[in-house]
Amino acid sequence: MRRNRHAKIVATVGPASSSPDMLHRLFVTGVDTFRLNFSHGTQDDHARVYAAIRTLERETGRPIGILQDLQGPKIRLGTLAGGRLDVAPGETLRFVLEGAEGDRHAIPLPHREIFLAVAPGQDLLIDDGRVRVRVTGLTGDSLTAEVITGGTLSNRKGVNLPGTLLDLSPLTAKDRADLAFGLELGVDWVALSFVQKPADLIEARALIGDRAGLMTKVEKPQALERIDDIIRLSDAVMVARGDLGVEIPHEDVPGRQKELIRACRLAVKPVIVATQMLDSMVSAPTPTRAEASDVATAIYDGADAVMLSAESATGQFPVETVAMMARIIHRTETHKLYRSLITATDPGEEETPPHAVASATATLADAVGAAAIVAYTLSGTTAARIARRRPQVPILALTPDLATSRRLCLLWGAHSLRADEVDSYEAMVANALAHAVEEGFALPHARVVITAGIPFAVAGTTNNIRVAQVPPA
Repeated sequence: MRRNRHAKIVATVGPASSSPDMLHRLFVTGVDTFRLNFSHGTQDDHARVYAAIRTLERETGRPIGILQDLQGPKIRLGTLAGGRLDVAPGETLRFVLEGAEGDRHAIPLPHREIFLAVAPGQDLLIDDGRVRVRVTGLTGDSLTAEVITGGTLSNRKGVNLPGTLLDLSPLTAKDRADLAFGLELGVDWVALSFVQKPADLIEARALIGDRAGLMTKVEKPQALERIDDIIRLSDAVMVARGDLGVEIPHEDVPGRQKELIRACRLAVKPVIVATQMLDSMVSAPTPTRAEASDVATAIYDGADAVMLSAESATGQFPVETVAMMARIIHRTETHKLYRSLITATDPGEEETPPHAVASATATLADAVGAAAIVAYTLSGTTAARIARRRPQVPILALTPDLATSRRLCLLWGAHSLRADEVDSYEAMVANALAHAVEEGFALPHARVVITAGIPFAVAGTTNNIRVAQVPPA
């Protein structure tokens, strides 16, 4: 099951992809981590998919990552008389905290947090920004607003407040129940929506502990203001361009994407680029050229993984979409300009012994033309530090911890494998070479660069590099 690419593919599971047969086809075609979107489906639905993925994992003998994506708070309008309301630029509207079957003089907005936080001059974006209104006045449990961009309002449409920090936890009662359920199942990653500030992650970490990796979805402009702290408190980051693109100008999204990828590489945290990557393949067997270029751009930027949403969850061509994404990644990574662009965006490194050893491992492997880097790792950090340098050779990450091997399915360049612990230097070398051959990375006489910590089985002690050669057959 060795992939012919470094960047990973995350695919969302939905009605089009939830059967055991389809999950198997998607995995064989190229999916490394499956996303369970808890905004849709029941807990029983997700439990069946989880069980099918773990059965697939046992059948193939390969670790498979499972990402639980929590819904987060959803700010929506209430219901309108007749179900819809057409509004024009310059018109004045009134929004109220409480009310039923509203009209333009009393549009229900049942979220007290908005009335406590919003101020005149700030904008409300409705239905993904299709309608924009600007607050002109506040009176208790109501506010008035001028329509800036007209359109149609309808029942339960979403509302975004790009300039407003809301006193709102990212974990609703539903999220807390779903989180407890997901952790009991054994998900590998938990993605947190609606993150505005570092304290949001501290709240989630208290519930998750070390039972799963904590992934921040960057979708609020408030998060960008404290992004270094947010990345530090996260185990991974998702660039959620859909919601982010509603709240910041579209033209700013590509630059923010590059900034986030570079910051995550510097912090040694996996980063996923998500949303509408091959969106036209929901209903067509091929993408647009712009979509293919979008995926390639994320790969040139150095993203660890790219994600499919509706394309694999509800689309008509889920297998073809995964195959297309895999081909785009492979062609991009083998293009003559790829290496120079990846090198140019190298974020540098911290001046610590573990980082220096990892950097030297990657440099040495490229210099001697190694067939692979074999990294012994307990937590996955050693493999991640090597991956930050984006070496040309694959990283075979050996770990005795099954949970670590599954989380590494998100990491650039890492072919993770659960392996027994070693207790001697000789066993370290012999096992590394044997696994490199068994997994299809090395042939007889090939060089393999091995890195590990001595004493063995102690996290954070990576301090040894060895160049070894596979013996003759």
